Amino acid sequence: MHMENQDVINYHRIERAIAYITENFRTQPTLADVAAHVHLSPAHFQRIFAEWAGTSPKKFLKYISLAHAKELLAPSRGLTLFDTAHEIGLSSTSRLHDLFVSIEGMTPAMYKQGGKGLRIAYAFYASPFGELLVASTETGICHAAFCSDRQRAEAELRQQFRNAEYVQRESAFHHALRGIFAPAPEPLSRIKLHLKGTQFQLKVWEALLKIPMGALGTYASVAQHIGKPTAHRAVGTAIGRNPIAFLIPCHRVIQGSGLFGGYRWGTARKAALIGWEQSRVHDKS
Repeated sequence: MHMENQDVINYHRIERAIAYITENFRTQPTLADVAAHVHLSPAHFQRIFAEWAGTSPKKFLKYISLAHAKELLAPSRGLTLFDTAHEIGLSSTSRLHDLFVSIEGMTPAMYKQGGKGLRIAYAFYASPFGELLVASTETGICHAAFCSDRQRAEAELRQQFRNAEYVQRESAFHHALRGIFAPAPEPLSRIKLHLKGTQFQLKVWEALLKIPMGALGTYASVAQHIGKPTAHRAVGTAIGRNPIAFLIPCHRVIQGSGLFGGYRWGTARKAALIGWEQSRVHDKS
């Protein structure tokens, strides 16, 4: 039941535009420059960009600039990374959704035996950032990944849990995610994640859950938060192996210099996620 949702089509256009903006932001490209790069008229590009991002390309360019990232990271703001939720708009008056996510690690046996005994349901969804594959066990969501090729995405899922039983259908955990990307979503019910990872990885992923939408952290700040201040590289490796796109917000972790750095699902998509979240905090709070 594959269909090319219009939001996904528009995202692919936006993704190309964002890649161009992130590569050329130091020269401050004009609306006409960006529109020409994606072969659209300035007016048409402005309209679909505003529909997708909820803000103008000009403001979005600000949100993904090096200066803005450095401002969010600056100690002079007087706020700790993990205590800024209300300050940035995550309050009862905000139009932002409230994610209540908990992590449960898989048993050592499941971990070692490639998911033997697990029944995994999976489904594909259109999102503002391209198609998303979401999979869940009977305990919680075990995998979420942006994808451009369904067969490859399914193969990567099966590689993670080689001995599990798979069925393509939605589960109750999938239903809990409906509306997550809506312009004014209602608070979500509790979401449980059922993850395959080492104790160190689980600890890092739990720390990522505490970075609120609209905030950015660094590898060093995450290492500090988990009590391993010198483990920058190990933290970076654990973040790179995050199996749950968006819900575990590894896209909110950037370099201490303010540069966004790499992302498992593409650097343009990371900039898109950061800019999109910034627009919801600053333009709709």
